[in-house]
Amino acid sequence: MNRRTLLKWSAAVAGGLAVGTRGFGLVQADPARVAAQGGAGTEGGRWVAAACWHNCGGRCVNKAFVVEGVVMRQKTDDTHPDSPDYPQQRGCARGRSQRKQVFGADRLKYPMKRRHWEPGGGQKELRGRDEWVRISWDEALDIVASEIKRIKETHGNRAIFLTGGGEIGRTLNLAGGSVGHWGTTSWGSWRYTGPIIGAREGFSSFNTNDRLDLKNSQLIVMWGCNPAWSAGGSPTYHYLQAKKAGARFIFIDPFYSDSAQVLGDEWIPIRPGTDHAMLLGMAHTLLVEDDPETNPLIDWDFLNRCTVGFDSEHVPPGVDPKENVKDYVLGTYDGVPKTAEWAEEICGVAAARIRSLAREIAQTRRVALLTTWAPARIKNSDSWPQMFMTLGAMTGHIGQPGRMTGLSVHRATANSGPFLVQGGGSGVPGIRNPLSESINDNEIWDAVLTGKYTAGYQEVRDINIQLIYHGGGATLQTRDGMTKGIAAHRKVEFVVAHAQFLTTNARYSDVVLPVTTEWERPGGLLAGNREALFAYTQITEPLYEAKDDQWIAMEVARRLGFDPQTVYPISPKQQFFNQLAGARVMKDDRPNSESDYETLLTITAEDIAEWGVKGEPQHGRITLKEFLEKGVYQIERRPGDNYGYIAFKDFRENPERYPLDSATGKLELCSPALSEHVKSRGWNEIKPIPAYNPATEGYEETFADWERKVKGEYPLQLYTPHYLRRSHTVFDNIPWLREAFPNPLYMNPRDAAERGIEHGDTVLITGKHGKSLRPVQLTERMMPGVVALPHGAWVELDDEKGVDKAGADNIMCGAVPTGQGTSGWNSVIVQVEKWQGEPLKPDAEWPQRIVL
Repeated sequence: MNRRTLLKWSAAVAGGLAVGTRGFGLVQADPARVAAQGGAGTEGGRWVAAACWHNCGGRCVNKAFVVEGVVMRQKTDDTHPDSPDYPQQRGCARGRSQRKQVFGADRLKYPMKRRHWEPGGGQKELRGRDEWVRISWDEALDIVASEIKRIKETHGNRAIFLTGGGEIGRTLNLAGGSVGHWGTTSWGSWRYTGPIIGAREGFSSFNTNDRLDLKNSQLIVMWGCNPAWSAGGSPTYHYLQAKKAGARFIFIDPFYSDSAQVLGDEWIPIRPGTDHAMLLGMAHTLLVEDDPETNPLIDWDFLNRCTVGFDSEHVPPGVDPKENVKDYVLGTYDGVPKTAEWAEEICGVAAARIRSLAREIAQTRRVALLTTWAPARIKNSDSWPQMFMTLGAMTGHIGQPGRMTGLSVHRATANSGPFLVQGGGSGVPGIRNPLSESINDNEIWDAVLTGKYTAGYQEVRDINIQLIYHGGGATLQTRDGMTKGIAAHRKVEFVVAHAQFLTTNARYSDVVLPVTTEWERPGGLLAGNREALFAYTQITEPLYEAKDDQWIAMEVARRLGFDPQTVYPISPKQQFFNQLAGARVMKDDRPNSESDYETLLTITAEDIAEWGVKGEPQHGRITLKEFLEKGVYQIERRPGDNYGYIAFKDFRENPERYPLDSATGKLELCSPALSEHVKSRGWNEIKPIPAYNPATEGYEETFADWERKVKGEYPLQLYTPHYLRRSHTVFDNIPWLREAFPNPLYMNPRDAAERGIEHGDTVLITGKHGKSLRPVQLTERMMPGVVALPHGAWVELDDEKGVDKAGADNIMCGAVPTGQGTSGWNSVIVQVEKWQGEPLKPDAEWPQRIVL
């Protein structure tokens, strides 16, 4: 099978290959014929390093066996023997199904517009359900450019709202700019709280130790962590090495996760959004039971030297001495001691276990207190990271071997520290956006619908969005309040999307521009863990009429009267080469400093001539060709090497010489800067200490009468875990993954019995912000009173009934701004009942969104 044949017959269904093309429809190919032409063997093709580029938190080796531009097989890392110190970078189910994405029958093939679109919007109410008409690239680009001009001239640049897509953003910046959006997204309240209090959170700095040191821990507390689902690649394997080294694992989570099954010695169920209350109960236990002489539970030396705000004697300058953690926990001034019994009523964990866990953590010499962003994706959770770090500070589990407190999440899961291998820059200069205006994710759809948004403390601005440009990403699908988002899309004058499939962004647009995948581009670099840098090269020529986002940005710029070379003066191939030439690796004898890196790649004059790019020869550790053939350069680790990382080590030893990035230079358990930051956002205020603030739409709101414990209209808590079928929303359309991972609503049998629900029933989930259908999976692994709806399913909204059939989490999650603008995907309250209509078919049996 060659590439020309693939364009007629492409994409896998029922063991064969099929595609929707002009005049052909869906036709199943003969598997025997495919096998005879290389599909089952390695004749006549070659293995090529392929991209696995999605935001899953891991990065892995992905290889494609290519025959005449068609990928017949995939494999993962076999570049070296596997071992705990030097593990292979193995792909997961998502990466192994990548060819079903790139060559899918549902790839968008041509530019297209809505049949009932016309300048100004036409029949705007038909967005999301109108027919599509194929158009030429010239017509599509002319429409996009003319609508940008018209709306700019009529309403001004503040009427243009851009989501995702840095490429088209460069063009819009040249044309006067656009309004953007901001939020905490995946980070939750760690996004701003962490750096402000000195916890150093982000993609370039870390606050837990590396994977080899993790094996020194005796007790590992996993608070809201499920790496088996949420962090692809090697993290669960790294944790397993710590378990084999003797660590005891405790999981605190509403769900007995796959990670807990593999690693856990104990599971402590807890209600979503109440983790803060449990920590306060533990802190109270430590305070009332601590005796420095007979029962030392608190590390007073660390608290006094390295933190501010724990007691009245150590508050920051200018702060009322009453604003300290100790007196708040003891209830000295508010009359409410935060006892274990007080915490139990809120979080659902028995008071006796709260106390015993506090003692166990305090009395164990080497403890890792680890959390993820999930418990921080809660409305009103701004003080949660501060409270988590407070427990670590009280027990002294910071800055020493086997002792750490903080985040173990995304690409730093189980292995924190600076990158040992880094890629270079592309060499493309920036283009500044003349507009500095940006709207919080919780208010973007309201801003479109009402014409107003919160711009800061006591500041509300008028806005008139009339053009939504989806340059990339999945903003309509992944931001809170999708029901309002769909209404907002049906209000504005023009919507355009770059897309590879009929995603939610594309579905509710007027014009859709088909874009290439990374497999159809010259290549690039990916970083997913600190020890490896991944390279990928082009697998196939662009399919159908798909174009690169950079090309689109340049062509739109041309039509707006700008020189396209101003947008991208450097070709994609030159950009890739620059990234390769600038790649560097940490020296093995001088770690953890910017000066300790050396050139990674040897590049010869012959390489430069072969590539047809500009550059200078250089000498590095491995050759350019070897790196591109392997697709990865990985540092081999060993115990005692110079690449180890102990977070906060220097700070703990000498906080004056190595201050943190907080206002005081210390870990701020009382932080006026944090309370001022939250106030400046304009929604509510918090104390400078980590006081408990009940989550908006959290456990307390499941009651109509809290004091009498009378449940209300929405008695169940819902949260939205990451799921193996998707990386956020990506891969949701892949038939293989739909069959393997059915995307149910997880529910405890006790809650189901009260509602007459049986395993496998289709249920209706109803909340304050929307309704959705799902098959239910009953399991004792889910805490009673809590249900889980996996994150990222592509919405299938029945407009007449107002019900989504796909289980799209942001139909249920409301856009309610609080604190620092945190998106509260894990603080949702709902009711669940048996659906009285036609049961849902399994997702794997749903027709693909094949257009034109």
